[in-house]
Amino acid sequence: MSMISYPFGYTRAKSLAEAQALLAKTPEAKLLAGGQTLIPTMKMRLAQPSQLIDISGLKELSFIRVSGDAVVIGAATRHFEVMNSADVKRAIPALADLAGGIGDPAVRHVGTLGGSVANNDPAADYPAAVLGLNATVKTTKRTIAADDFFTGMFETALQDGEIVTEISFPAAERSAYAKFRNPASRYAMAGVFVAKTKNGVRVAVTGAAPCVYRETQMEKALTAKFSPDALADIEVSPDGMNSDIHGSAEYRANLVTVMAKRAVAAALNG
Repeated sequence: MSMISYPFGYTRAKSLAEAQALLAKTPEAKLLAGGQTLIPTMKMRLAQPSQLIDISGLKELSFIRVSGDAVVIGAATRHFEVMNSADVKRAIPALADLAGGIGDPAVRHVGTLGGSVANNDPAADYPAAVLGLNATVKTTKRTIAADDFFTGMFETALQDGEIVTEISFPAAERSAYAKFRNPASRYAMAGVFVAKTKNGVRVAVTGAAPCVYRETQMEKALTAKFSPDALADIEVSPDGMNSDIHGSAEYRANLVTVMAKRAVAAALNG
């Protein structure tokens, strides 16, 4: 069986400035960071860019540093670097745990933070951490708050030619991430990131719906009492939830509650 192919160009950018110039010259081009979302979508013809601009090797976008009460991570930093970082483990252990549970070793050694966040795959893990920790996304043009960044399935607030450069994750008093993996793909069918801060609690859900979102009713309950028991009477609506051969909308709605309870328990024991 022969496969129908389509032509596209490939350029490995030598610097962030060069990547910006290439994007400005070819607006329909796509950035290639880790490629763990982009390449599969290209194979399925869901994306057909005329040009790929590879930024995976840019050292200026690969770093982890502590800045005040936050951990700042470069967009080209790979998952395995986050999971093994002593700084991340010390400041936000839940973020290191999340990175360690992404895909498999092959994915973790190729996939990048920036690529995951910029593509906003409905089942990606990092968006839950960005939203749950109220992180700040810095780009080549501006700074974007977590609540304003994710706008829909595979959609974000990023404008044409805008590149994610780093993300600042504020440390929380307590935080944890729990997810139910699809047995085949290992992507999250429902993943919940819970973070308790001095300003209250944030609960971010990925995998269950077309786009990562916050469960505000859980946030209110956990702000009043940070315990799995506080979620006992909360029923998550299945309206708008994902539904496929792996699980119905009702199944995923129930998983959100189960994973939220596990995340709170883990945060208390961490």
